[in-house]
Amino acid sequence: MNEVTHLKPRRRGRARWLIAAAVVVVVLGTGSVVILTRVSSATPVKEAAPPAVETAEVAKTDLSEEEEADGTLGYGEESVVGGRKPGTITSLPDAGATLTRCQAVYGVDAKPVPLFYGTLPFYRDLATGVDDGADVKQLEENLKACGFGGFGTPDKKFTAATAAALKKWQKSLGLDQTGAFGQGDVVLTAGEVRVSALAAKPGAPAQGELLKTTGTVRSVQVKLDAAKQSLAQPGAKASVTINGKTTPGTITDVGRTAVEGKDQAGQDDGKPKITVTVRLDDPAAAGRLDSAPASVRFTKDVHSGVLAVPVGALLALAEGGYAVEVDDNGQRRLVAVRTGLFSGGKVEVSGSGLAAGMRVVTTS
Repeated sequence: MNEVTHLKPRRRGRARWLIAAAVVVVVLGTGSVVILTRVSSATPVKEAAPPAVETAEVAKTDLSEEEEADGTLGYGEESVVGGRKPGTITSLPDAGATLTRCQAVYGVDAKPVPLFYGTLPFYRDLATGVDDGADVKQLEENLKACGFGGFGTPDKKFTAATAAALKKWQKSLGLDQTGAFGQGDVVLTAGEVRVSALAAKPGAPAQGELLKTTGTVRSVQVKLDAAKQSLAQPGAKASVTINGKTTPGTITDVGRTAVEGKDQAGQDDGKPKITVTVRLDDPAAAGRLDSAPASVRFTKDVHSGVLAVPVGALLALAEGGYAVEVDDNGQRRLVAVRTGLFSGGKVEVSGSGLAAGMRVVTTS
């Protein structure tokens, strides 16, 4: 588009008016009096100096379209650890403790129940003569990680070598050396865990809910409108603000199940939500907080190397569309522009004769 001087902007405060005549109408009862005063042609009219205006530079920059959503800093969802061995609880970990493979999670009748890693629940007791199965391989993988091998590469076969490794493991824990493995002999998790809360006390029965665990890495969980799922892609970057401090994060998980969203009063808002997990690139950025409100900005679109002006510099034209008022050392002219991305109080603009470094009149 070319520079245009005949365009009529709608924005207030830019037009100059020369009062050629004043008309005053006074309404008294049902009658009216009209007083007309003309400005004599012999009377010189002094045009008022234009008021000082605020200007801003036309900048070449990168703009990004973003979407913000509320979230919560924490260690993720809790999982319940239930005891499966009969007896009495004799020891429990401290809340906040981190538990790793081979380490005792709790004690029953003064005997430890350690942590194994895996995703297949131990659904049967294992001993010589059992059918081959993935649970056998999982057992051997953990025995080997704890330093008790001798059966070669872990596989699905429970052999005499497997039983021998089990006996050595049982001896190290002070357990009866049976060479057989019971379903409740260990606590199974996908990886190391953090103890988030205790649900039992020493002296209580060992069967039932004992404690709760979470992951060990703090992250932010966001309830995002399911309709905006495309904003969140695993591995993509996001901006996280906690206690007024902004830090970068990485999207690690995008939920596939939508649930009804809640408003501030806890009522359904009619907008299905998915859970998006964002891990802080610098965990120390959240300080020592275990939990805190957070906000997350997801980047929707990025326009690089574009011309941008404050949104307040846009003039809505009577003919339709927009223009900006270029200020050349006090000399002003209108330039029609096309708008693009709006972001952070700025707007992408393009137009014939518009260049970086120019100054435009703005209201903000």
